[in-house]
Amino acid sequence: MDLTEYPTARPGPAPDTEEAFAQVMADVTGQENVSVDSNFFADLGANSLVMAQFCARVRKRADLPAVSIKDIYRNPTIASLVSALAETEEVPAEEPAPAAAPKRASRLEYFGCGILQVAVFLGYSYLVAQVLGVGTDWILAGASLLDYYLRAVVFGAMVLAVMCTLPIALKWILVGRWKPGEVRLWSLGYVRFWVVKTLVQRNPLVPLFVGSPLYSLYLRALGAKIGKGVTIFSRFVPVCTDLLTVGEGAVICKDTYFTTYRAQNGVLRTGPVSIGAHSYVGEMSVIDVETRLGANAQLGHASSLHAGQAVPEGQSWHGVPAVPADVHYRRVEPRSCGSVRRALFAVRQTLTAVFLLAPVVLGLLGGALNVLPNLSPAMGLGTAVLDFSNPKFYWKALAVSFILYFGLRLTGFLIVSFVPRLLNLALKPGEVYRLYTFRYTAHRAIRVLTNLRFFKTLFGDSSAIVHYLRALGCQVSKKEQTGSNFGLDEKYENPYLFESGAGTMVADGLSVVNAEYTSTSFRLSRVRVGAQNFLGNHVVYPAGAKTGDNCLLATKVLVPLDGPVREGVGLLGSPSFEIPRSVERDSQFDHPKTPEEFRRRLAAKTRHNLGAMLLYAVSHWLFFYGLLLLTWASDVYYDLIGAPLFAIDTAAMLLYGMLYFIALERITVFVRPQRPVSCSIYDRRFWRQERFWKAAAAGAIFRSLDGTPFKGAVWRLLGVKVGKRLFDDGSLIIEKTLVRLGDHVTLNIGSVVQCHSQEDGGFKMDRISIGSDCTVGTGALVHYGVTMGDGSSLAPHSFLMKGTEVPDRAHWGGNPAHEIRALRRQLAGKS
Repeated sequence: MDLTEYPTARPGPAPDTEEAFAQVMADVTGQENVSVDSNFFADLGANSLVMAQFCARVRKRADLPAVSIKDIYRNPTIASLVSALAETEEVPAEEPAPAAAPKRASRLEYFGCGILQVAVFLGYSYLVAQVLGVGTDWILAGASLLDYYLRAVVFGAMVLAVMCTLPIALKWILVGRWKPGEVRLWSLGYVRFWVVKTLVQRNPLVPLFVGSPLYSLYLRALGAKIGKGVTIFSRFVPVCTDLLTVGEGAVICKDTYFTTYRAQNGVLRTGPVSIGAHSYVGEMSVIDVETRLGANAQLGHASSLHAGQAVPEGQSWHGVPAVPADVHYRRVEPRSCGSVRRALFAVRQTLTAVFLLAPVVLGLLGGALNVLPNLSPAMGLGTAVLDFSNPKFYWKALAVSFILYFGLRLTGFLIVSFVPRLLNLALKPGEVYRLYTFRYTAHRAIRVLTNLRFFKTLFGDSSAIVHYLRALGCQVSKKEQTGSNFGLDEKYENPYLFESGAGTMVADGLSVVNAEYTSTSFRLSRVRVGAQNFLGNHVVYPAGAKTGDNCLLATKVLVPLDGPVREGVGLLGSPSFEIPRSVERDSQFDHPKTPEEFRRRLAAKTRHNLGAMLLYAVSHWLFFYGLLLLTWASDVYYDLIGAPLFAIDTAAMLLYGMLYFIALERITVFVRPQRPVSCSIYDRRFWRQERFWKAAAAGAIFRSLDGTPFKGAVWRLLGVKVGKRLFDDGSLIIEKTLVRLGDHVTLNIGSVVQCHSQEDGGFKMDRISIGSDCTVGTGALVHYGVTMGDGSSLAPHSFLMKGTEVPDRAHWGGNPAHEIRALRRQLAGKS
């Protein structure tokens, strides 16, 4: 059945609707009388948060037709809004099927699942420890440096082979072939799913596979039907691979989810995903189960296909959920790139891993066990036998860790500053290059080296980030320093081809698409973000974007590639539509009033940010110090315990890392508790929030708990108010102490719960409440001030805007999200 999504049918406007709307608007804006011809934004000073409250109050009145935030922006007066609603033809709708009752596991299953997951982790760690123990002892028994190297190559080749084949073998043993169906959460079937998912997705070789023919081989071995010449750049590996079909010559861009499963109502639903031959899937997209992309079809950046959607052959769609679009996202000419070239590239990667990567990793492991302990006499720590009972040992060890840690960081900074510049000499913008050549290898190395997280987190949200990005090669304007020009996380295909104008501010999650691909070629293009822009969170900014100066690009917006160049406007949604660039209410923060005051407050912000940067660097150094002590302790007890010590180390270091960063974040919040706030970015309350973001930036260490009962326990320790039996498959919750999750909540992979927003020079933060039995879809974002009623759900890749109130048991989706219902297309009688 071909399904699409339409707004839920509501009564058309009654004759007195204008008066009723005016009364609601007066209530939310605090005014006595509201004219039906007053502009919501220019005349009444409302902003998107106020209008979200207006929409929520209207939905609670059965005598009024429902309105969405998109209706508001397209019709910014009561008169035009009522007129537009009157012209909207009601679509006859089937009564929706009653929602399936949640399938809840028993308490025994829930805790039993956690116990089995711990047992699997410990058993796997013990197996790895035994192998590494034998191999390390054999390598260290070498008679010379050359002998060491050759032994490391042989043993490394064996380890790499096991790492590739073990996930594949266990998938076929534990599951066999994946089939469409349901797997009840926390059941034995789910434990099998989790084991396969963890091994398949956490394979350390996955970064090597991305953008390589080895990726296709890996997926084929797991059961996927992958055609010739497929190129996949997304690191998010699908799990139910037997349900995945990717046709010949298809391209899937980075940060795209095509997991072949989703979680909802206590079950995992597995379903087919079909991507046709020579099709194109844009960056940061989501492809849900039971979807199909026809041959030669295109799905745009920041777009999604929801369950039941199918893009016809040769068509281009974009948006959330995707709709037909007259835009071409595949804009590079193909080049000849045959099977021999692909095979040689795969062989070269394999040989590099065997003869370079494996010896380096094993050499570092051997150095940790042998060289570091022997530093003790040289550094004045005493004899070669480490004396943990001597208090002076810890102070001297602290000095050793300082030299090692900051020496490695300085070396890393020099590498990312100079090595990519040399590699970039081989590349020219506008040239179309073949994949799997030396230039492609250079491009991959540039992308990896210039996107390391540590330095962006260290310098982000401060005046220093501009200078760091310029050191990377970005042409970032220094004319207007705001102190928050860029956030903690930006990604570039090539930083040397990125430029931003004066006064532009960028929140976290920007992805600059200045490399475009086919399955056989790639082209680098210069990307410029205009002056006086503001870019919200998780924006994909492609080459050729039709935006100029003085634009506001909202969170998760689909940046247009067609039409005239937009200037002096805001863009919201996917597909995007114009909104006011700013409104009076957003300009009423306590911003600096004079140039002298601005310089003074910017200087104060910079000093505060420097303190936050220092605390971030010191906290990570102390974490490294703890790891060093654990490593030295391993050397002391290795002869006594032997190879199982590796397994103990793995568990101990993981537990130590979690407790350390939980304590770090909780101390930060304890010193300055988080509360709802609305202030200027030049207010001390915002600077403290920037310090918190740095303290909370180590959340990746908790990824190992995704899909386990322990993730809910960690969220509780971090301050989230969590109900019973949370299922978290890989979400991101930023301001934990402002979030409440009810019982049996489901958070899918890539979902974000974000209690803040920064727009230009204003900062707002508020609480989020997600009720019991709620589901947040893959890649969806819940903004600040949102309340989701019990049993409600949010579709994949949706953006639930600030201040929205979702009724109980409602299904919302889209960007911006609104209430939706799946209807037969033929019932609507419209395309």
